[in-house]
Amino acid sequence: MREAVTSARRIVVKIGSSSLTTATGGLDDARVDALVDTLGALRAAGREVVLVSSGAIAAGLAPLRLPRRPRDLATQQAAASVGQGLLIGRYATAFARHGHTVGQVLLTVDDVTRRAHYRNAYRTLRKLLDLRAVPIVNENDTVATDEIRFGDNDRLAALVAALVDADLLVLLSDVDALWTGDPTRPGSTRITEVHGEGDLAGVDVGGAGRAGVGTGGMVTKVEAARIATGFGIPVVLTAAPLAGAALAGEAVGTYFHPSARRPAARLFWLAHATAPRGRLHLDPGAVQAVVGRRKSLLPAGITAVDGAFTAGDPVDLVDAAGAPVARGLVNYDAVELPGLLGRSTSELAAALGPAYEREVVHRDDLVLL
Repeated sequence: MREAVTSARRIVVKIGSSSLTTATGGLDDARVDALVDTLGALRAAGREVVLVSSGAIAAGLAPLRLPRRPRDLATQQAAASVGQGLLIGRYATAFARHGHTVGQVLLTVDDVTRRAHYRNAYRTLRKLLDLRAVPIVNENDTVATDEIRFGDNDRLAALVAALVDADLLVLLSDVDALWTGDPTRPGSTRITEVHGEGDLAGVDVGGAGRAGVGTGGMVTKVEAARIATGFGIPVVLTAAPLAGAALAGEAVGTYFHPSARRPAARLFWLAHATAPRGRLHLDPGAVQAVVGRRKSLLPAGITAVDGAFTAGDPVDLVDAAGAPVARGLVNYDAVELPGLLGRSTSELAAALGPAYEREVVHRDDLVLL
């Protein structure tokens, strides 16, 4: 038995589109009920559950008479707007059979990278758990743009696990475990445990899932496992029909061992959930201050600015060779910064007013890469 699984009190479970729907779109009631029966039993045992569920776009295909998952963002968003209501309604009905209430939480990258939004997301999830509800999380596909998408719900699940300080992440898909190659090919073997990167050497994680209704595949699940274990959270990867056995601690699927430490959750999000909107080039002294002494970044240490960003956006801080050394949330628009470079905050405050005495990137909004 896997003790870390059986002792976990707060569990994030992610399930993919192919495990909930048919290949042509539409929810598979039997699959939804089987998942909810398993999670309902966990709740009855006093364990907290957060469900990260794909399936909104896939569920919206049949009602909109779409033969396959659309490629363009606008049609994906239309399908998601129809399918999300169907998905959460089906979950609400299924969990009600067990006496549990569900709460829908739709997230975008901005919701968890900007400081105030991050606190709101955390408080909402925490309060739902305190009220003994089951939060059901999905990316807000109806409003997300290509530039601010998580990209797949495996990654989102790993980040949600960090956000709620989970004890365990379970990734459910249409494959029973991580294999060394395509499990249908001779010579491929199942990997039962992963202790670190060395155990993944030579593993072919392939492409997207077989059913054709999701965005992920084994590659996104392995990356999600890397993110979660880097936050100190163990991960079990297995097929949806084996969810009950996996959550009972049986040696099914693949178990990813966690690292020993947990970094600050919001900065963990900043490192893994965001794409930089620009770059700030630092002189050697600023690199030493930011990396070596964990100081805030001031205008005096910046030599050049790339990108079109606004205050609050994530930007990469790069050294003289152009290599990223940190990522942070910038306090100025890109158009403001060129006139401030190389000048001290006291000089700027005297010339332009006290508002210009602030840091370009505060150390509380900065993570080393």
